[in-house]
Amino acid sequence: MAGLFQTTAAATSNTLGDLKGDVELQNGPEDTISDIAFNTNQADQKDFLAVASWDKKIRVYEILSNGQGQPKVAAESDGPILSCDFFKDGSKVLFGGADKAAKVLDLNSGQAVQVAAHDMPVRSVRYFEANGTPMAVTGSWDKTVKYWDFRSPNPAGTLTCQERVYTMDVRNQLLVIGTADRYINIVNLNDPTKFYKTIQSPLKWQTRVVSCFTDANGFAIGSIEGRCAIQYVEDKDASLNFSFKCHRDQPQGNVTNVYSVNDISFHPVHGTFSTAGSDGTFHFWDKDAKHRLKGYPNVGGSITASTFNKNGSIFAYAIGYDWSKGFQGNTSNYPNKVMLHPVQAEECKPRPSVKKR
Repeated sequence: MAGLFQTTAAATSNTLGDLKGDVELQNGPEDTISDIAFNTNQADQKDFLAVASWDKKIRVYEILSNGQGQPKVAAESDGPILSCDFFKDGSKVLFGGADKAAKVLDLNSGQAVQVAAHDMPVRSVRYFEANGTPMAVTGSWDKTVKYWDFRSPNPAGTLTCQERVYTMDVRNQLLVIGTADRYINIVNLNDPTKFYKTIQSPLKWQTRVVSCFTDANGFAIGSIEGRCAIQYVEDKDASLNFSFKCHRDQPQGNVTNVYSVNDISFHPVHGTFSTAGSDGTFHFWDKDAKHRLKGYPNVGGSITASTFNKNGSIFAYAIGYDWSKGFQGNTSNYPNKVMLHPVQAEECKPRPSVKKR
C-alpha cells in the first residue's frame, strides 16, 4: 500500500494549491526555526504563535485580523531552543533545548522560569494535564522522558527509553515517543510510568516526527526518506495501518531524490493532516480516504516546522536551513522566516466517500 498517494501529474491539476495569500511573519528569528505552536484555548478570541529558534530565543506573536503578526513577548535561553508548546489556558509557553533544561514563559509577566532538567539536550516538550493538574513531559537525548508537576523541582516520574528521544506528541491520554533506532513507544497517560506498547517504526529509515490523531486513536510517523506512516494504537485496528511516499522528486532515470518529512500536523476540526519537508513543499492529506487533498508549490527553502491554529483557519510553516545538504547548503541568502497560510475550507475538508449502490 506504499504507493497509495502517488498520483500522476495529469491527475493532480485539481489538487494544486497556491501560496498567493500567504503572509510573512515580521520581526522573525535570526536563525533556523526548530518548532512553532499556536495557543489552543477555544475561549481565547486571539491567536498567539510561539516560535522556537536556534538563535536561543523563544518568541510569541499575536496574530492580528489582517494576518500580520505582532511581537508580544520573548525570552532568551542558554542554547538553541528545540521545542515549544502552549499551556491549555494559553497563558504560558513551555520550551526546552540544548541547555538541557525546560522553562516556562509567562506571557503576562514576560518572565521565564526553569521547570525541568536533563543530562543532555531536551529535544521535545509537551504540556498535558493529569486529573486537572498542569504537567509537562520532556524527552531528551539522555534517553529519558520525564514528567514534571510545576509545583516541584523534581520529576514526578521517569521513563527510560531504548535510545535518544527525537520526537514526541501528546493528545488526550496518548503519548507517543519516537527515538533513535526507529523505536516508537506508546504511553497511556493514565499509567504514565510504563510503556503501553513499543513497536519498531514501519518506516525503514530514521524517525523525524510523530504526530497524534485528533481523536487519539493513533498517530502518523514521518521519516528522513520521504515516507509517512499511519499507525493505529490498538491491534484491532491494525488493518488500517499503511505507509505512503511523499516529498520526493519525480524519478530521473534510475535516480529519485528523496527528502525528509520534517513535520506532520493534524487539522483540529477535520482530522486531516499536513506533511512538510526538506523539499520545500507542504501537502494536505485525508488518511481515511487515502487521498491527497492539496499540494503546494516549492516555498523556496526547507520547511522545518508547521502547525494549525485552534480552529484550523491558519496553517503556519517555518522556512529555514535544516542542514540536510550539509555545510555547503548553508548560504547567506537562505530564507529564514515563518509564513501564515489562510486555510480555505475545501483545502482541508475530507473528501466525501463514494458509496457503491
